[in-house]
Amino acid sequence: MNQRRESTTAPSEPWHTLDVGEVAARLEVRPERGLSEEEAAARLASHGPNELEQVRGQSPLGIFVAQFRDVLILILLAAAGIAALLGELSDAVVIGVIVALNAIIGTVQEYRAEKALSALRRMSAPEVSVRRGGHTRRMPGRGLVPGDVVALEAGNVVPADVRLVEVADLQVDESALTGESVAVDKSPKSISAADVPLGDRRNMAYKGTNVTRGHGHALVVATGMYTELGGIARLIRDAGTLKTPLQQRLARFSRRLAVAVLGIVAVVFAAGLIRGEEVLLMFLTSVSLAVAAIPEALPAVVTISLALGAQRMSRRQALIRRLPAVESLGSVTWICSDKTGTLTKNRMHVEVLYAAGTHFATLSEIGAESALGRSLGHALALCTDVVAGPARAAGAAADDDDGDDDGTNAGLVGDPTEVALYLAARAAGYDKAVLEREQPRVAELAFDAERRAMSTLHDAGAGVVAYVKGAPEALLPRCVSAFGGDDGERAGDDGGLGELDLGSIQRVAEELAARGYRVLALARRTLDEVPAPLTADVVETELELLGLVGLIDPPRDEVPQAIADCQSAGITPVMITGDHPGTARAIAARLGIAGADGEVLTGRDLDAMSEEELAARVLSVRVYARVNPAQKIAIVRALQARGQFVAMTGDGVNDAPALKRADIGVAMGQGGTDVAREAGAMILLDDDFATIVGAVREGRRIFDNIRKFIKYTMTSNAGEIWTLLLAPFFGLPLPLLPIHILWVNLVTDGLPGLALAAEPGERGLMQRPPRPPGESIFAHGMWQHMVWVGLLIGALSIGTQAWGLASGRAGWQTMVFTVLTLSQLAHAMVVRSERESLFSQGLLSNRPLLGAVGLTVGLQLAVIYLPGLNAVFRTQPLSALELAACFAPVLVVVAAVEIEKAMWRRRDRSARARQST
Repeated sequence: MNQRRESTTAPSEPWHTLDVGEVAARLEVRPERGLSEEEAAARLASHGPNELEQVRGQSPLGIFVAQFRDVLILILLAAAGIAALLGELSDAVVIGVIVALNAIIGTVQEYRAEKALSALRRMSAPEVSVRRGGHTRRMPGRGLVPGDVVALEAGNVVPADVRLVEVADLQVDESALTGESVAVDKSPKSISAADVPLGDRRNMAYKGTNVTRGHGHALVVATGMYTELGGIARLIRDAGTLKTPLQQRLARFSRRLAVAVLGIVAVVFAAGLIRGEEVLLMFLTSVSLAVAAIPEALPAVVTISLALGAQRMSRRQALIRRLPAVESLGSVTWICSDKTGTLTKNRMHVEVLYAAGTHFATLSEIGAESALGRSLGHALALCTDVVAGPARAAGAAADDDDGDDDGTNAGLVGDPTEVALYLAARAAGYDKAVLEREQPRVAELAFDAERRAMSTLHDAGAGVVAYVKGAPEALLPRCVSAFGGDDGERAGDDGGLGELDLGSIQRVAEELAARGYRVLALARRTLDEVPAPLTADVVETELELLGLVGLIDPPRDEVPQAIADCQSAGITPVMITGDHPGTARAIAARLGIAGADGEVLTGRDLDAMSEEELAARVLSVRVYARVNPAQKIAIVRALQARGQFVAMTGDGVNDAPALKRADIGVAMGQGGTDVAREAGAMILLDDDFATIVGAVREGRRIFDNIRKFIKYTMTSNAGEIWTLLLAPFFGLPLPLLPIHILWVNLVTDGLPGLALAAEPGERGLMQRPPRPPGESIFAHGMWQHMVWVGLLIGALSIGTQAWGLASGRAGWQTMVFTVLTLSQLAHAMVVRSERESLFSQGLLSNRPLLGAVGLTVGLQLAVIYLPGLNAVFRTQPLSALELAACFAPVLVVVAAVEIEKAMWRRRDRSARARQST
């Protein structure tokens, strides 16, 4: 990237407030000629290329090395080294493979996360049409400089931030930047207010947006990183990535475990020496116990749990880009969602018609064959520039009669609003292609942002009929009569529209707008011939009002239930959009996010607030409108500052910084931009908000299973520690050899632990509140369980040792070894739920765990009864009585844990009873 000097063009210059002459004067350019090549070259050297800076991130090797800074990983590496020194090469290899796998996965995840800026760079236009020295030529967009005069046409990507000079029916889709679902009509007229939102700056166009209609010329006012898109690139770069709750919890767990392991080693070693054991034996025993105390299978269990969860989610249309995000979903307390394309269909739809003093849902409801219905049908179909492609040949009949455009707009080309009008007419049987054969278009007045109307003139045989559509406030004053009913009579005896009637219709239009509709008025006029000259003053006057049309980007059908599911799970949904406040409030009310009179904060409101004021109000606001990317980040940060765990959904470039800053970013896969997808940790392949609810459920299930594994393995380790620690105090010899400790640790933490990752979700998973992000992984009685059950397993092992020694049994050490193994396997079965009994769950509800337990029991019996393994593990065959004595403690462990769960269930019932009273 070339070094660039400070730009002379301030990125915050309010270009929209200046008229074209002032803009040209400040940029020192004559728009009719453009810059000279010499001046353009000088400015290019000053401003640098018109492209987004590529920030060089860490190399893949650097990211890989950084994975080994985690405390638990360092402990595992130390354990692998110790295991190798002890001759336990298999343990060392297993630990090494687990650590390497964890590092590789982490590297891939972080490396992919750095691609968001690259996606932004790809949005630059490859070539542009530029006027320089009085001549127009094509050139690469990266060579543009402030002061250049560029041509814009339908289909172009706007190559830089520009101030419009002249336009002809120019319309730009800015949804990627603003979230506005409707393309914006552009005008070169200056705007007096300096603080209007980006979406309301009609005389500006911004880098990376798309020209959908018309053409025009514009002056480049900002390039590269000084554009709005460049500002978003900086926000993405500076947003940072937060650790997930699981990562934070495991980091705390690792630090505490490291201290505990060192303490255990010291105590066991000292106790053995006091007991009179050999120094070398106690050293090997202490080190073996330290290795056993470390749950080296934890990274594997976490990785496998997340990978299996990601696989399950992909089958449900949720693609996970970063594995920790799988579990993160289970901690979500607030979901901040973009509106357009996420909560809504991102397709305008005619939802209400007002004609002859009555509201109708569709043309068919009016009566497609009535005089009023025919008039409205002709106006809706003919007063558009929609073109039907091969999928809709001329004369094709509509295949649904409710005006719903789902699945019926294939092959249609045109402005989204006009497509909605076209579909509403076609649904009632008024096909544009057929009507144009009967009443061919003979002239037109294109939409103009100044008069806010459009007219098409058609040959009616005995004259010309003009159909007009436009903003009610622009069209109603031009109407002198209104269509009154099926008999063809007009409202008003004197042929005019009374003041009261005009006022009531205007109030209806305002009421529809307040409910979030985009409102258009439809009118017509009959002429003897096409006027000459053809002007709006001649055609769009003395009009006959046909009615009003209310359009809206409707909510997705499945979203209201998904919102209700979120709320029942203790998750607060919030709408954050760049759209109009009235539209945002209306959609939020329909979805159940907020009430019809709920508070809506706008971008202006947020600008007027300090961080402290926003933090004080953020928990009570459910709808934000007309916000920019930086404000979205501010909202997310304010929620995080109040202890909330935030998911952010979005599809546009404007959403990308907040997607990255949020605890988990959820991007749209179908309608979303590459920038949003690269910034998000999860992608919804079906763009369905309801998919998030299923993903949250899966995240909660995965965390529960990881927690169950930690509960199981740390309780097992505690049993081994208590056994070794307490035996000397009862005057008993060392109960286990180092090889026994390592074997128990390997077989019990291995397959059974991994099989816990397949445990189905518990009942009521989505009826409980989210876990507080700062909550310890040992909360809800988990550490107490680990202590007392570990102590119980240790007591059963020591009791078996004492009985074996007292009865003179030579295989007493093999019995202790076996009791420890079988007790831990029994614990794996009963720890599958914190509340539900094993017997109500059913032994077959987790077949992988049942198989793992059966296989591990078989391996333990092989160690006891195969002569070759007797020598390796220093075991000897047990008699039937001795083996029965080893299985008896298993029943004690099962009974004790089932009693604990019964007590928890009773406590829960009492708590619910107190709440109900």
